Amino acid sequence: MIRTRMMVLPSLFAGLTAVGALIVLPFPIVPMTLQTFFVLLSGILLGAKGGALAQTLYVLMGLFGLPVFAGGAGGIQTLFSPSFGFLLGFIAAAWVGGRVVELDRWGESPWRYVFACASALVAIYVFGVAGVFLNLNYVAGKSVSMLTALKIGLLPFIVPDLLKSVVVSLIALRVGKRVRELSPLSKRI
Repeated sequence: MIRTRMMVLPSLFAGLTAVGALIVLPFPIVPMTLQTFFVLLSGILLGAKGGALAQTLYVLMGLFGLPVFAGGAGGIQTLFSPSFGFLLGFIAAAWVGGRVVELDRWGESPWRYVFACASALVAIYVFGVAGVFLNLNYVAGKSVSMLTALKIGLLPFIVPDLLKSVVVSLIALRVGKRVRELSPLSKRI
């Protein structure tokens, strides 16, 4: 039973992240999707290991050619897209968010989840903005500053991601403890 849960829950969240990628609001260079919502939720509900595993599965599915990235993209060429840093950030964010929840400093408080979401968003933005900067400067051959990369990869997403974080925190308050109990990959709290 534990082996089944170890496969099912991260796989479920990898699939949910793929579905979130199909809900796209077009933005220049980096599209806005619901992926972040499921990334945050996977880390908080499955813990650091389970969340990171879910997002690693998601990224690997896309790199192996399944059309699971934003706008139905997929394939190894995604390594050279401006949004690839965000995909790596998803793995880090799920781990960071899950780890913050596992620390259990606040008990079953809303602040526990708010801080976990905020920490996870920082991880996404660090990897994502760095990816935009590196891609535009070294792959696309455009000379852009870090400030320009921040304007492209951070500013348009802050408010929507904060709203997603509030919803994730509310969901986690209702079901977080129970789902973490089901996940053999999450640290027992």
